[in-house]
Amino acid sequence: MTSSPLSLIDFRSDTVTRPDDVMRQAMANAEVGDNVLDGDPTVTALEQRAAKVLGMPAALWTPTGTMANLIALCLHLQRGDRFLAPRGAHVITDELGSAAWLAGGMAEALEHDAGPGRPTPDTLSAAIGIPRGPYYALRTPLLCLENTHNSAGGAVTPPDEHAQLVAVAKEAGLTVHLDGARIWHAAIALGVPPAALTVGADTVSACFSKGLGAPVGSVVAGSPEFVEKARRMRQMLGGGVRQGGVLAAAGLVALDRVGDLAETHENATRLAAGFAEHGWEVNTPETNIVQVTAPDLVGRLAWLDRLGIQVLPSAGRIRFVLHRDLSAADVEETIDRIKTGG
Repeated sequence: MTSSPLSLIDFRSDTVTRPDDVMRQAMANAEVGDNVLDGDPTVTALEQRAAKVLGMPAALWTPTGTMANLIALCLHLQRGDRFLAPRGAHVITDELGSAAWLAGGMAEALEHDAGPGRPTPDTLSAAIGIPRGPYYALRTPLLCLENTHNSAGGAVTPPDEHAQLVAVAKEAGLTVHLDGARIWHAAIALGVPPAALTVGADTVSACFSKGLGAPVGSVVAGSPEFVEKARRMRQMLGGGVRQGGVLAAAGLVALDRVGDLAETHENATRLAAGFAEHGWEVNTPETNIVQVTAPDLVGRLAWLDRLGIQVLPSAGRIRFVLHRDLSAADVEETIDRIKTGG
């Protein structure tokens, strides 16, 4: 008699969540219009609410976070410009080189010498160099920050450190874009409103499908003038979704659930503690991402797969991402499988 296969426990990403019945009902009942021609009322409602929550004057809905970031880069950079970002930032490593290919920018990575995902102001200042060199010198008009920093284990940048980096950038004449795909997680971890983490940024992106349960959707926010230009750029990139209110309705429900992320963070802390008890080298999660260092990365990934534990490698480590579709019982089951080998 063969044993039944183990049920799958999916830690690959917080994007694997599925909209629940409440969210599906909101999507089904959404008031819609043609968002390319004369606007969609539900998209407009989401954009206005997101802008307010993020502390920005205006916002634009986009299908994906990658598009949101790319729109900002395209509008902030000219071909051949250099932009600065923390090492391992999503705009450098996980967006298919679109910053160079489509926005025409060249990235320079900043080391994390202030902590995971965070450069010091001195490191930023040294990277900027002389702001106004000769005409043939490399131009550096943009700093991209990321909060939380995905590949650094969901690391959080607190408001005071964010403010110091923004101040250095502004003093040198740089524009600042904040990749806030998981800014909701950072806000919950720090106990502050999301707008407290965007102060001084010229533009901000944020995502509704990172642990909040929405199936799709992000925003890019900034001044009304920026959003007007961004709308044209979104159309150029193929983001002119027509009756987008069906999707925006999910984003509105998602914004009601930001507080639920605290439970996700608690589950991440418990998972990391269980790994540490088992003798694994693991980070202390600040939000919902747990990273394990393994001497045999490929072998460990294959072993976890045999246990029905789905994960992905990230930054040379194994990444476990907690989300609303994983319960405390799933965490305990995972720890038990690892300790008993299945």
